[in-house]
Amino acid sequence: MDATTDASSFPFLLGTAIAILLLLICSAIFSGSETALTTANRGKLHKRAERGDPGAQRALRLTEDKERLIGAILLGNNLVNILAASLATMFFTVVLGDGGVAVATVLMTALVLIFSEVLPKTYAITNAETVARRVSRFMALVVMIGAPVVTVVQVLVRGMLHVLGVRASDAHPFAAHEEIAGAIALHHFEGAVETADRDRLLGALDLAQRSVDEVMTHRRDVDMLDIDRAPSEIIATALASGFTRIPLWRGSAENIIGVLHTKDLSLAMHAAVLEGGAAALDALDIASIAMKPHFIPEVTGLDDQLHAFSKTNTHLAIVIDDHGAMQGVVTLEDILEEIVGEITDEHDDPTDAPLEAEKDGSVVVRASSSIREVNRAMGWDLPEEDAVTMAGLVIDFARRIPEQGETFTVHGHTIEILERERTRLTKLRLRKATDE
Repeated sequence: MDATTDASSFPFLLGTAIAILLLLICSAIFSGSETALTTANRGKLHKRAERGDPGAQRALRLTEDKERLIGAILLGNNLVNILAASLATMFFTVVLGDGGVAVATVLMTALVLIFSEVLPKTYAITNAETVARRVSRFMALVVMIGAPVVTVVQVLVRGMLHVLGVRASDAHPFAAHEEIAGAIALHHFEGAVETADRDRLLGALDLAQRSVDEVMTHRRDVDMLDIDRAPSEIIATALASGFTRIPLWRGSAENIIGVLHTKDLSLAMHAAVLEGGAAALDALDIASIAMKPHFIPEVTGLDDQLHAFSKTNTHLAIVIDDHGAMQGVVTLEDILEEIVGEITDEHDDPTDAPLEAEKDGSVVVRASSSIREVNRAMGWDLPEEDAVTMAGLVIDFARRIPEQGETFTVHGHTIEILERERTRLTKLRLRKATDE
């Protein structure tokens, strides 16, 4: 180029260079905004929004419709990137001639990659909530301006997906509890959440997905009393029992007429002795002391029953099947143990622990122990889909009731039948198959 051409081209080249720089800045804003708004913690934004932060409020509104938000951001980002590349090609063609196209391609690829993609997205990841609040006003404007074009694009995309047999409406985002559970599992894998904390958090989240028949005490293991027995016999048996609440039946164990609380029994005994001496205990009206029983179907969710215990001020419910037959009892402690693990008190028998570690590395467990309880205590992953208890797991695997002494390998774990009472498995020994 000659001097005249250079002189006349200088204002044009300077303006073009400034325009390219501004477009790259806009591209960086779009890229950072996309990352920040899609990765920002909605819980943290919600807290700020409750305190009156307008940026957090706008960011929350924007992320409610992520499809429209991403469409608007991509529209703006592609627009500025393509325009910047076109101006750069024209700039270097004027300066270098035909070789300017190659130079523009290489240089703009590097500039866009480093300064408009990697750098802003890296910053946005580390400061997601802050960036989301700061860009929310600009992004709200972009979404509003780009709404007509984004809507047309959405219709076209959905139409093409429909032709290919894909229905966008069939895709459902994760439920809130699944999203939280996934985050907890991820943080545990990365070492930020301890195993005990993970188990408690996931246990609380799982309550809504589980029913009382999974945690109840089966009827054969429930201490029950015949109310027609002599009051002195009932008193002796109740006080010797390790349970605070004992179901009372009349005529048949299926006919539960009340629940005897040992504290109520002790108070009634004290009042009777004060009034008539020890002999008055033989005439104590046990039925008048007992509480009204609460019956619940076996399909009742643990979360629902936890709230029911809170409302009714009771800690025990009788579980029945769809025919009205008693299946067992569930207590508040049973549900809480699904969150915090095994709870023991001063009156629990220490020799009756559900799991007992052996010197050879194996573990002896009650066959009635839940699979979840064993997995939580040992950090194992025995399957919980087809059975609730360890006995159920073995029977489901063997397709029969195994004999004492038989051994099975289930999901990488060796299970030995230690004790069996008639048709009931009572005690098992477990070890990882590789330990042998």
